[in-house]
Amino acid sequence: MRLTTGRTAALAIATAATASLLGTASAAGATPGPPTDPTAATLSWGACEGTGLDPRQECATLKVPLDYRDPGGKRISLAVSRIPSERPGARRGTLLLIPGGPGSPGLDRPTTYGKRLPRSVRDAYDIVSFDPRGLGQSTHAGCDLDPADLSLLASRPWPAPGGDITQNVTTGRRIADTCARNGGELLRSLSTINEARDIDSIRRALGERKLSAWGVSYGTYVGSVYAQLFPEHTDRWVLDSNDDPDPERVERGWLANYAVGVEDTFPDFAAWASAPDSPVRLADTPDGVRRRVLDLAARLDAKPLPWPGANPPELNGNMLRQSMLSALYSPENFEGLAKLIVDADAGKAPAAAPADPTQDVAAVSLATICNDVEWPTSLSRYTRDVAASRKSHPLTAGMPVNVTPCAFWHDAPRDKPVRITDRGPSNVLLVQNTRDVATPYSGALNLRRAFGDRARMVSVDAMGHGAAYAVNNGSACADRRVTDFLLTGARPKHDVLCR
Repeated sequence: MRLTTGRTAALAIATAATASLLGTASAAGATPGPPTDPTAATLSWGACEGTGLDPRQECATLKVPLDYRDPGGKRISLAVSRIPSERPGARRGTLLLIPGGPGSPGLDRPTTYGKRLPRSVRDAYDIVSFDPRGLGQSTHAGCDLDPADLSLLASRPWPAPGGDITQNVTTGRRIADTCARNGGELLRSLSTINEARDIDSIRRALGERKLSAWGVSYGTYVGSVYAQLFPEHTDRWVLDSNDDPDPERVERGWLANYAVGVEDTFPDFAAWASAPDSPVRLADTPDGVRRRVLDLAARLDAKPLPWPGANPPELNGNMLRQSMLSALYSPENFEGLAKLIVDADAGKAPAAAPADPTQDVAAVSLATICNDVEWPTSLSRYTRDVAASRKSHPLTAGMPVNVTPCAFWHDAPRDKPVRITDRGPSNVLLVQNTRDVATPYSGALNLRRAFGDRARMVSVDAMGHGAAYAVNNGSACADRRVTDFLLTGARPKHDVLCR
């Protein structure tokens, strides 16, 4: 059984718990771009660590300021990778693959994501990516959380049966206190704005006046912030599976959008699981599938099944709900989810338990989400919101609006969220599936409106997270539009819907 977690690593731990052409940010207040770094370095390429990598992939380490307000102060390391253009004579620049998350490493992406790109794009660009600060082979962050607090049921704020949030409050306070005690200055530096500044340090180290980019999921928000802070350094900018850029909410809005995303995508699963030719048919109708899932979750709330190896070691209603949410990232997960439901109905827990995030992924995810924007602190407000959401969106049972560690975070955001605007070059192409559990279409349309004439949007009438060059639910129409843009700079004159 395969249940892809997607943004699980990104919003997981966090939920347990721009600019003028001169490079200043237009925000809910003003956020300055970094001053010039007088010690900006070049990259010295060598062999990459690890197995299964494209033999052409090279790696380097770049020192960047821990605090861009003090560019001559303490420095941390960023691990950067590239696969050079396969036809140097056809090379036109660098295509940066911006990792998702927050909390997803990117160092291997020239190998893994790069092979999805058509040969013509790999000929035209050096394919470059990086491990964001705090992750992977970059300088590590960590909170030293107890293993129980790495659980998906601790990291996602699923309320108790009936909607009680008392345990979520206790868990959130404990995680926030642990991170304050153990995280140090690096944890306090983790933010989307600093990741955008790190990208500009990478650009300068590469010796590039401009970068092109392909950002997916959280990478679309990083890419949007970079395009607002450093518009003069953007070339051809592709953002795929797009986050709502609302500067008043940012990650708070993304978490809340899971309620929308599950309702948008569950009908695809229900249709599959009720089709006469389905390999695992759960009911005769889509409504029957929905009733079966809701009824099973309620029974598991009352009487969980033992699940050896899971954290915690039981299959309860919230673990079923979380497994459903994770499965809705891609149609390839439908059969695994349906088998889980059949087994649980028969009193059997799955053999394979979901993996918990690592300490660095957990810390980067949590700190970025809490450092990017202020979170409400009123517990009565969370209680009311959870009760209302449980009625309006029963599949997610109030989780998307519940209290997280960010409500108890010890440090206020150092920068105000960047407001994405239509000021800047018209060189952005948005790509978006119409049914996406993690980045719903409604949020992507908000980013489209924010960019105005700077952007065009290619929408794909499909379900799944990731639209361009997708492995299992790809669209030749979307791929062609993205390839044409990366190779020629040509975008559609108007927004396009690929059916």
